[in-house]
Amino acid sequence: MKLRIIIIFILLLCLLFVSCSAQQESLDLENGKINVVTTIFVEYDFVREIASDHVNVDVLLPPGADLHGFEPTPKDIINIQNSDMVIYVGGPSDVWMDDILDAMDMSGLSIIKLTECVDLKDEELKEGMQEVEHDHSHDDNDEAEVETNEDHDEVENEDHVEADHEDHKGEAHEHDHEFDEHVWTSPKNVMGIVKSIADELSTLDPVHADEYKKNLDAYTKELLYLDEAFSDVVEKADRKTVVFADRFPVRYFVEEYGLDYWAAFPGCAGETEPSAATMSFLINKVEQEGIPVVFKIELSNGNIARSIGEATGAEVRTFYTCHNVTKEDFDNGETYLSMMKKNVSLLKEALN
Repeated sequence: MKLRIIIIFILLLCLLFVSCSAQQESLDLENGKINVVTTIFVEYDFVREIASDHVNVDVLLPPGADLHGFEPTPKDIINIQNSDMVIYVGGPSDVWMDDILDAMDMSGLSIIKLTECVDLKDEELKEGMQEVEHDHSHDDNDEAEVETNEDHDEVENEDHVEADHEDHKGEAHEHDHEFDEHVWTSPKNVMGIVKSIADELSTLDPVHADEYKKNLDAYTKELLYLDEAFSDVVEKADRKTVVFADRFPVRYFVEEYGLDYWAAFPGCAGETEPSAATMSFLINKVEQEGIPVVFKIELSNGNIARSIGEATGAEVRTFYTCHNVTKEDFDNGETYLSMMKKNVSLLKEALN
């Protein structure tokens, strides 16, 4: 219903704001800059690194906000309508962008989806955690059957859901909710993303193409240094396991560097409280393997991580996924590179 309202509103805007669009075009001609709209902080940061001050770049997601609950405002829709380039994730968190673009005349508009710049990975709990949740589910069903003897249909249905889930593994491209959209957590993925941005900017603005190429080369070197730093930490580490007592939007990162991992939830799952079985499992893992750090992600309340830390003596640290920053960090000039460099130190502490 909300999406239908948005689409109707867009159509009205197309009629009511023609004069605004025309005025915007004249402004573009006067200042010689193209307009780029991004949905999240990392996209905004990549554009300003590659384009310097040659573009007008806007980010829709306010500092401190969560993309997964974001809804565009009328002003956001106007900005998208007046843009020359749109960059968005292209996953389940911003499907609203697809609806907006489908209702617009996209001729002449450059569009970059981050999820189309890399090979996608499934968003799911790793095998060990799936077994924990599965066993917990069956334990609950068995207990209910003893007490009431009336839950056969429910158990049957759960078995069907589990089988259906197995049948549909690997269909990430067909079902948005099954692939991990947080592709930027791997620096190597970012190398491909920023190249796509530089190429599109050069096509739209050939006058500054050489500078975009120069900035791309410099930024790629920084990403290579970052990649080498992470690889070096993992290679010299005492252990290879990390624990995320939180959501887990860093699958591309851990798989890139050969890390084993345990997490309370897959990806950016909607759950806010893990099962008792999951909590017990994670606490046992931390204690048995002597893991010194449990991670939470930025903008999280950290309750799960603190509970595990109190139970095990492990330190709680914030691992930066970089999808957004606080207002204070935004004003202080935090970047993807600065946050990921902090992650290098955090990872070194967690693995040693």
